[in-house]
Amino acid sequence: MSDKSPDLATNLPEFSVSELSRALKRTVEDTYPYVRVRGELSGFKRAASGHLYMTLKDENAVLDAVCWRGTAGRLSIAPEDGLEVICTGKLTTYPGRSKYQIVVEQMEMAGEGALLKLLEDRRKKLAAEGLFDDSRKRELPFLPEVIGVVTSPTGAVIRDILHRLSDRFPRHVLLWPVLVQGDGAADQVTAAIEGFNGIDPGGPVPRPDLIIVARGGGSLEDLWAFNEENVVRAAAASDIPLISAVGHETDTTLIDFASDRRAPTPTAAAEMAVPVRAELQASVLDNERRMIAAMHRMVDDRRLRVEGLARGLPDLDSLIGTQQQRLDGEDERLRNAMQSLLRDRGQQVAHWAAQIKPPQQVLFETQTRVAQSAKDLTAAMRRYLDGQDNRAARIVDRFEPALVERQTDTAAQQLKAAGALLESLSFRRVLDRGYAVVRDTDGNAVMTAATLQTGDSVLVEFSDGRVGADITTTDAPPEPAKKPASRKPKAKAGASGKAKADGRQGSLL
Repeated sequence: MSDKSPDLATNLPEFSVSELSRALKRTVEDTYPYVRVRGELSGFKRAASGHLYMTLKDENAVLDAVCWRGTAGRLSIAPEDGLEVICTGKLTTYPGRSKYQIVVEQMEMAGEGALLKLLEDRRKKLAAEGLFDDSRKRELPFLPEVIGVVTSPTGAVIRDILHRLSDRFPRHVLLWPVLVQGDGAADQVTAAIEGFNGIDPGGPVPRPDLIIVARGGGSLEDLWAFNEENVVRAAAASDIPLISAVGHETDTTLIDFASDRRAPTPTAAAEMAVPVRAELQASVLDNERRMIAAMHRMVDDRRLRVEGLARGLPDLDSLIGTQQQRLDGEDERLRNAMQSLLRDRGQQVAHWAAQIKPPQQVLFETQTRVAQSAKDLTAAMRRYLDGQDNRAARIVDRFEPALVERQTDTAAQQLKAAGALLESLSFRRVLDRGYAVVRDTDGNAVMTAATLQTGDSVLVEFSDGRVGADITTTDAPPEPAKKPASRKPKAKAGASGKAKADGRQGSLL
């Protein structure tokens, strides 16, 4: 039960909402009729009516601001997000939303905004590293099979993209849901770009051929996640072509510089991603028609050209008729010439035939010549033989029988002396004195004991025959390595005209 009495409650004045709002409005406007406020512009936008709406902020507070169309045209600077300005005007309230705001009448530059300065410094740093170079940018695929979209799953952006893709050329879309503003948004966008690039081709999840990073419009603070360094570096390092569609056409973020293509809106990004199927079909059909028409034109042109060339040719009948008439004349001349030639050859044959003798007469004459030649040859042979007989008789008469006998005796004596010398030099004379020759099984003479081994078979040749033997023991030292035989000078002839005897042969004898 309330301690307040009903009478006390009824003594408080009762206001309607409108009355209270008007009272607050008068209070604010009377207390702050003309003020100068310094702050950073954010969320600037120009309405279709021409009025300007924005927010002034500092580290701890935010103040809404409005500039009417008549005043907006007289401002000395063009408002944009991030500018630090000094606004002059009056405070008022907006009862429709229970908020207060300043109505700007003048605006002047107070200094570069902190966010814009940070943004510019970061842009220069990344540009110096070459992340924004045109040489790094890749061409977009003409018709990607799979498109990866990095955006919020609950916003209108994904619906706009899907609707636009469906209208132009339906494609398979993979959505990677992320926060698009606030804490953690930059990390999620970075992870999404790297995640799409990390998908293995041919795996259960298809790898995108194109990535779209999209977000709707907003203030500089709302879009700040796409100015973070990790997001920009991920976009620049992406192996998959990337389209950035962050904010509206007037909004610019650092990811726009690092992406392969910047779209002014998410809908425009979908239009860049795929061609219009109907237009593509129409283009193909148009190219087909143009190609067929070009072929027809080319054929017609070639036909007309051939017909024109044909008209310039002489008449075939007249051209061939003259030559045919000439051929007929030559044919008639050839026939006449052949008949004349045959007549001439017939006359020559008849003439030659009249000069030919009968075979019996030719045979008789030939036999007569052969008989005469045989008689002449016989007489010549007899004369030749008679001459040879006379010559032989003269040679025999001059031959001296004593000289022949003397030469024969001399030759016999020389042959006998050579046989005796050969017999005296034979090794068998050595064998007659008690020596023997040792031969191996191949019949080769064994010169040294070192060439034999225990168990070898040999043949021992005496003067009266050969006997076989086996080697039972050997005590000869190993045979030394043979030195290359030096060329010995030839033996000089002695006073008797004979060469000196070989030393080895002399030892045997």
